[in-house]
Amino acid sequence: MAQQQNTPAEITFTPPMPTSIKDTGLGLGFLTDLALKIMYFEGNLTGYELADRMKLPYPGVVDQALDFLKREKLVEVKGAGGFAEAAYQYAISLQGRAMGREALDRSQYAGPAPVTLDVYSKSVHSQTMSNVVVHQRTMRQALSHLVINEDTFSQLGPAINSGRSVFLFGHPGNGKTAIAESVGEMILGDAMYIPHAVEIGGQIIRVFDYINHKVAQETKNHDPRWVRIQRPVIITGGELTLETLDLVYDETNKFYEAPFQMKANGGLLLIDDFGRQQARPRDLLNRWIVPLEKRVDFLTLHTGRKIEIPFDVLIVFSTNLAPRDLVDEAFLRRIRHKIEISDPSWDEYREIFRRICEHRKVPYDDRGLAYLIQEHYLKPNRPKRACHPRDIVDQLIDIARYLNVQPALTKDLIDRACQAYFVEI
Repeated sequence: MAQQQNTPAEITFTPPMPTSIKDTGLGLGFLTDLALKIMYFEGNLTGYELADRMKLPYPGVVDQALDFLKREKLVEVKGAGGFAEAAYQYAISLQGRAMGREALDRSQYAGPAPVTLDVYSKSVHSQTMSNVVVHQRTMRQALSHLVINEDTFSQLGPAINSGRSVFLFGHPGNGKTAIAESVGEMILGDAMYIPHAVEIGGQIIRVFDYINHKVAQETKNHDPRWVRIQRPVIITGGELTLETLDLVYDETNKFYEAPFQMKANGGLLLIDDFGRQQARPRDLLNRWIVPLEKRVDFLTLHTGRKIEIPFDVLIVFSTNLAPRDLVDEAFLRRIRHKIEISDPSWDEYREIFRRICEHRKVPYDDRGLAYLIQEHYLKPNRPKRACHPRDIVDQLIDIARYLNVQPALTKDLIDRACQAYFVEI
């Protein structure tokens, strides 16, 4: 939906197809090492198959690497699958296997060829979140499945358009995560390019993965080292630690996995249940101060070298804890938008309940809802949360199935559902 309002990413950045080794930004030595490692693991490959594994064009690039490997007697032609040289079968020689083992000792990475850090940084700036612009109509369509009061709704749009940072706070169960995920679904309408991997000083950082990235429809004639994806929406919660915010070095395979914020560049990163992580909240917040203000992040290689990475992320902190217990004034100043997700009004609660009943195919009854409110909210002075209608109706359905009766908003089923659901702490 947001795509209709955006400057599409493919207009501002489409990686051109390399026609020579120089165009790749990588050296011949790097490419031949990568080719040897792939052939070491996979055995005989045609030129076309090797080009596909390396995600590089055969003419002008992979053919040049193979010519070098043949001259150095590191690979040999085992057969011709057609008249074109790209269809020849290539096998790694004994000398080539020894060279391949040496290359694997330095790094076990044997996947798509990487792009340079400089090119990656330029691509992020060209596909900035600032290109994603949403308006009221788009917002109402994207959030129509949620019941949100107008004050909150009016704050969400500017927060998304900022492309910077949002702090969602309020009691648990009022929809902070649902709102953030809906915003993510809205920006997914736009597409962008990310590389399979990035190279810096011979070190490899893997960026693309099928868990955190959704592949979009590909376009023709672009550098195959890049993947066209929907703008990323990455959600992390209690598993977040200070270590996972830096490059994760695989001691066995000897290459890096990009941290969450790098994988989320150009999209949204939701820090859910902020304050529940193993690391202290203030330590995590201190880690974000420079990226939030300078829009760059500094990551550390295992050699001790620091590298500068763009930080172009709409970062959303979602917490059930009081802001005063988590953050200080210096940090809040760097958060562009602070939005409280408050308890629903009775009118909003009624609308949520009606929608849930309709979705669960339970007949809605104003008298049943009035009984629920009077007996289980007003009398015990219990606060209402936006998640309660869904949870109570689900409890009621479970009980009705057990009793072999039709689910309905009867006093007996409501009492049983509330007795099972509410626990006084």
